[in-house]
Amino acid sequence: MEKKGIALVNGHIFNGDNNCLDHALVMQGEKIVGICPVSAVPAETERIDVKGGNICPGLVDLQIYGAGDDLFSAELSTESIARIERRLLVQGCTSFVLTLATNTMEVFKEAIRIFNSCQPQSAIGLHLEGPFLNPLKRGAHPAELIVSPSVGLIADLLDANEGAVVMMTIAPEQFDAESMNLLLQRSILLSAGHSAASFEQGIQGFDNGIKAATHLWNAMSSFHHRDIGLPGAVFRHPEVSASIIVDGIHVDFQAIKIAKELMGRRLFLITDAVAACDKGIYQHVLHGDHYALPDGTLSGSALSLLDAIRNCVQYVDIPLEEAIRMATCYPANLIGRSDIGNLDEGSWANVLVFDTDFNVHSVYCKGEKVDLTFSYT
Repeated sequence: MEKKGIALVNGHIFNGDNNCLDHALVMQGEKIVGICPVSAVPAETERIDVKGGNICPGLVDLQIYGAGDDLFSAELSTESIARIERRLLVQGCTSFVLTLATNTMEVFKEAIRIFNSCQPQSAIGLHLEGPFLNPLKRGAHPAELIVSPSVGLIADLLDANEGAVVMMTIAPEQFDAESMNLLLQRSILLSAGHSAASFEQGIQGFDNGIKAATHLWNAMSSFHHRDIGLPGAVFRHPEVSASIIVDGIHVDFQAIKIAKELMGRRLFLITDAVAACDKGIYQHVLHGDHYALPDGTLSGSALSLLDAIRNCVQYVDIPLEEAIRMATCYPANLIGRSDIGNLDEGSWANVLVFDTDFNVHSVYCKGEKVDLTFSYT
C-alpha cells in the first residue's frame, strides 16, 4: 500500500531563491511532490503544523570526518558510517561526503572498500583530503604521509574506487598535467587546498579543471599585497567555488565577510567537523568549541551545519535565506546533484525544520521522520 502523503504547513519555506509563507511542502514516500498553497493540499494528505518554523532542504556537508566518538579513518567500518549518519541526521544534515585526511594508501584503500560494501543512508561519497598536498601547508596532516602525485600512485589508489571517491583536495602546484587529468577522467571533483600556490599557479589549476578550494583561508598561501596567493586566485577566478568554516575560530568573522562580499554565491559552508579520538594518526582533543591535536595544533571544528548557518546570520550579517543556500543548493550544485539541496518536485524528501533560535524541530530523510531522541549513550 502506498504511503499517505505528508504536508508541512504553517512554516516559512526556503527553497533556493524561492521563499514563501502560507504554503505547504508536500512529500509522498521518498520524494518531494512540491510546494503549493495550503488550500491546494489534497484532502487525504496528512497535515503537520510546524508552528511557524523554518522549512528548508536537508543540509549538505562536503567535508566531515566523523561525529560523536566516531572518526571514520580510525574506525573504518560500516557500523561507524551508520553511527555517523545517525548523529548527523539529528543535526539536520541529510547528505554528506565522508572525509579522510592524509593517511597511508592502505587506509585510503580500506576506506574505499568499506564504503563500497555498505548501503549508506545519507553519506553520498568519500572526500580524500590528501595525500597529494604541499608539506609547507600541511596543518594537522602528518608530513611523512604526504606524497608527490604520479599517474602510477593515483591509478593504484583508485583501482577499486567504483565511484566511492567523489571529491579530492589537492595542492595544484604539486601536479603535472597528466596526473591531474587522470583524476578528472575519473569524474572526481578537485578542490585546491593545503597549498602554497602562487596566484598564477592557483589560476592555472582552476583553468585546468579544479572547481573549488578547500576551507578558504586555512592551510593555504597567504593573501599578500605582492602575491595574493591561492586566496587571490579564488577571489579573481569567476567560476571557482570555495568552502569555508564559519566557527569564528578557523576563520575570523571579518575575513568571512570579506570573502562573501568578493565571492557571492561561490562561497559555501562546510563543518570540517571531526570527532573525539585517542587512537591512530589523528588524536583529536575537544577544547570546548573546537578540536586540536595533542600538541595543540588546531585540527577540525565542533560545528554542525546549522551552527554555521546561525553564525552566518548572527556574526557575518548574511541573510538567513542566503546562509541556507550556502549549506544546501550551493554544495549540491557543485557536486552535480540536482536531487538534493532543494525542495523541487521529484527531489529526495530530505527536509529540515528549525525554529527562530536555530533549534532543530524535525528532520525527514527520504520521507522518513528522524527520531531526534535517538542516542548511543
